[in-house]
Amino acid sequence: MDRVRVGVVGAGVIAQVMHLHFLWELRDRYEVVSLCDISQDAAERCAREYDVPNVRCEWKALLDDDVDAVLVLTSGDHAQIAIEAARHGLHVFVEKPMCYSVEDGRIMVAAAREAGVTLMVGYPKRYDPAYERFREEVARVEAPKFLRVTTLESPYRPYIGHYPLVRATAPPADVLDRLQAESAATLRAAIGTDDPFYVRMYELVLLDTLVHEINTVRGVLGEPERIDHVELREGSLTALLTFGGTPVAIHWLDLPGIARYLMEFAFYGDDRRVTLSFPSPFLRNSPTLLTVEGGTVGTPSSWRTEELASYESAFRRELEVFHDAVVGASRPATDGEDGLRDIALCTALVTAAREQRPIDHPTDP
Repeated sequence: MDRVRVGVVGAGVIAQVMHLHFLWELRDRYEVVSLCDISQDAAERCAREYDVPNVRCEWKALLDDDVDAVLVLTSGDHAQIAIEAARHGLHVFVEKPMCYSVEDGRIMVAAAREAGVTLMVGYPKRYDPAYERFREEVARVEAPKFLRVTTLESPYRPYIGHYPLVRATAPPADVLDRLQAESAATLRAAIGTDDPFYVRMYELVLLDTLVHEINTVRGVLGEPERIDHVELREGSLTALLTFGGTPVAIHWLDLPGIARYLMEFAFYGDDRRVTLSFPSPFLRNSPTLLTVEGGTVGTPSSWRTEELASYESAFRRELEVFHDAVVGASRPATDGEDGLRDIALCTALVTAAREQRPIDHPTDP
């Protein structure tokens, strides 16, 4: 099974900008058999664009098509589709976040394990060649002192206006109301409160955006020993954590008036500084910049290098990794167990903020 037959659930922005485009580029490895979206118009038009033979408006129907794997690219909670797909014996790739609650994450992982299929979470930054170089350089720092993560969120539409995207028609109001009610109930149960502020921060900040930064830090430093402090405000988040004795500060700011996205990981040690700067995730093949700085102790001598590791798309590379996992060649770094720890950490960050207390071993689900 070198060529994997897939069904795609979701024909929204990230599907059109990245996944469908790269699945087409990788048609020596993938055959898209079915495409499903709640908007039939969007599904049909994308299917014509990418020569997909089957169009579905109900994801359950897609599971009975002749597919080996399912890509769940919808927004929001992916648990129900992923669980049912695994129980059908299908390999599953889910966009982040993998789910809304730790409980659902456990069920997803168990369903994949019992069926003997791959469950992979889409974290493209973990497959960026510059990220791999960042890990190498961080490992060379002799006396690590601090990791700072800074994200300046910006409007995404300026980054996608140049793509010929299909605009979806609005789903029926009753369907939309039902989906929103189900999501709201799951979110409230996940964090143990119905406070609109915490529910909104959990869904739209932690799960929708910061889960990428959280997963990337874990990929470099392992599991956190402790959440030391969390401060949530409208439009901002600050979290202080400890990873293996190394303090980590995560800062997220929403800057809606500036279309200049920034995500930066800066690792500091006695002998060098290593910085990784990611471009907007909506730009295909835009390179990530790695900067390394050092010097000679006791002298004014210093140096700085800037490196573009590759123009390869991290989205394309993660699809290559998923293909290899499906055909049995490897196991993805961002499998279901890895993604579940991110959900556990996100829920713990909300708890730490609400109760204003530290939490030990927050990624233990």
